[in-house]
Amino acid sequence: MTIHENLTDLAKNLPDSCTLIAVSKTQPVEKILEAYGCGQRAFGENKVQELVSKYEALPKDIFWHMIGHLQTNKVKYIAPFVSLIHSIDSLKLLEEINKQGLKANRVIPCLLQIHIAEEEAKFGFSEQEVIEFLSSSTWNNTKNIQIKGLMGMATLSENEDQVRREFRSLKTLFEKLKSRSLPDQFKMQELSMGMSGDFKIALEEGSTMIRVGASIFGKRNYS
Repeated sequence: MTIHENLTDLAKNLPDSCTLIAVSKTQPVEKILEAYGCGQRAFGENKVQELVSKYEALPKDIFWHMIGHLQTNKVKYIAPFVSLIHSIDSLKLLEEINKQGLKANRVIPCLLQIHIAEEEAKFGFSEQEVIEFLSSSTWNNTKNIQIKGLMGMATLSENEDQVRREFRSLKTLFEKLKSRSLPDQFKMQELSMGMSGDFKIALEEGSTMIRVGASIFGKRNYS
């Protein structure tokens, strides 16, 4: 199927409340432009260098999402333009984003990454860490960040019950935080969960953002 056909097929199953992030990592500019020509405007990258080069080469009405693990020394390169950082997984990173947001004279939208998978390799806060985080004095000096919600990655597994259970736990935490009195920098609006292999389950469990690459562009080119 073509990129246009894949995007059309995805759109049929996507509720109005959910945003499709086209994961364009390793994809050439030509393929991104093809998706752009079909009306797609939100794209996700996981490496800063690749994100910056594509930002410079492509139309400026694209909304660029940083969806991969972000090192503090790389924040300065994307701070002036990134639309949403999905992967806040430490206080140190949050403070650096705030610092670079101040330099760029903008408030940078972010999501807190929550560790919901059984896999050790995944980054993210635990539920307890997030609760403690919210109660800390961190937010007194972070005026150039807006936390817009949560992001999580389920275990890479064919066990759909396990994947569903992990997504449901993230949704439960999301709703719990929405019901709390939160610092001004928090607006619990987005729940980023679901990728090519599990986005249908994520949608059923309340995702407002899915990150889909292979189902749009085909297999990635790692050469």
